[in-house]
Amino acid sequence: QVQLVESGGGLVQAGGSLRLSCAASGTTISSYVMGWFRQASGKERELVARITWNGSPTYYLDSAKGRFTISRDNAKNTVYLQMTRLSPEDTAVYYCAATSTPSTTAALYGYWGQGTQVTVSS
Repeated sequence: QVQLVESGGGLVQAGGSLRLSCAASGTTISSYVMGWFRQASGKERELVARITWNGSPTYYLDSAKGRFTISRDNAKNTVYLQMTRLSPEDTAVYYCAATSTPSTTAALYGYWGQGTQVTVSS
């Protein structure tokens, strides 16, 4: 069983940066593919970035490319999402999730954190 806890969200002005962290417990995440999803009010949850077991990012949402960076530290059992040049369109609840099957589909991620709110003001 994997427990995931996100942190690092908050209110930031457009153009600013935030780094989200996802701390795992219960078991090591080294055998899981990890993803960051987000869900804006009234919209479906979407995958923002995904990283493989060995730390290779394998997916970025088109709007996140060049601005967001996903990374992981298996020794710390933690995954990160560095977000730069934030815009109001990035406002959402951001979730960390784990899966054994690399996918862009939320339903295939079996473990989820509680989410952290990111609000970008214009």
